[in-house]
Amino acid sequence: MPKADLNKAGWEQSEFPILCETCLGANPFIRMSKQEFGRSCGTCARPFTVFRWNPGSGARYKATVICQTCAKVKNVCQTCLLDLEYGLPTQVRDTALAVQSEAPTSDINREYYAQNMENKMTDGTTSMMQVGGKANSAGKEMLKELARTNPYYKRNRPHICSFFVKGECKRGTECPYRHEKPADNELAHQSIKDRYHGQNDPVALKIMSSHAVAQGLKPPEDESILSLFLSSLPASATEGEIRTLVVNSLPQVPSSELKSVVHVAKSRCAFVNFKDRTSAERAAEAWAHGLDMDGERISVKWGRGKNGGTANVSASSTNPNTPPAVTTTA
Repeated sequence: MPKADLNKAGWEQSEFPILCETCLGANPFIRMSKQEFGRSCGTCARPFTVFRWNPGSGARYKATVICQTCAKVKNVCQTCLLDLEYGLPTQVRDTALAVQSEAPTSDINREYYAQNMENKMTDGTTSMMQVGGKANSAGKEMLKELARTNPYYKRNRPHICSFFVKGECKRGTECPYRHEKPADNELAHQSIKDRYHGQNDPVALKIMSSHAVAQGLKPPEDESILSLFLSSLPASATEGEIRTLVVNSLPQVPSSELKSVVHVAKSRCAFVNFKDRTSAERAAEAWAHGLDMDGERISVKWGRGKNGGTANVSASSTNPNTPPAVTTTA
């Protein structure tokens, strides 16, 4: 950064991008162009060095879309914004490891936050995002099962030809774009900021929902079911400890969406009741491999309704000392 030019303070200069193996391509000999301050970062809006290259034959030209500081903070690729270790969207990784994103999403202080993080990484006080230290074993197992270890070069294909969609393309086989009809679904509408911050990412939601179904946590058809059943709790667990565990393990779900936690100490089980169905489904996806508490694995299942569906966990029984009657899925 030229120190004499104060207008460029905080602008980023780099010699090589931070990329995943898929975006870099299969060809070990690629030609890459470099343009200093070529565009503003897609997340912090600071000008940065843009790199552009062709991953290989039949692929489209790719370019970096976020600065290296933002990529290091979240440990993601500068182009596809997927995690460099697991090859997954940040929302999947952060949900499995119960990581709360500290990066601001507003336009007011995002540049200030990026500059502070860059200074910390320069001083050596902060390095790339460390996500494996405090993670529980259930979250790590989930990521290992979902991780994409091999490159997926199909992601580098050219975009769909807009003229072909309109029926006006006259290039035929010489057209560098794909001649096929686009899929009109939620996966076709993705935002860079949503993918980076791990919020409402349709790709991540699809991955987590499919994984939850594979683990036996398919959402019941009864929309009134808003409870999850926790079993095999430690004998020393208290209702307060369970509530703290639930809140800390669901950083993507506001604590205000948690309605109640009913602990049945005698049966070593508990019911977690949410205020809406979406929060309950997000919790089931995050707990697909269970929860860890005091070195023990807690099993998670959907509750049942009053007619065979959620467990009736209301404590309005005639005897207040009698634990609530509960039924769970097998």
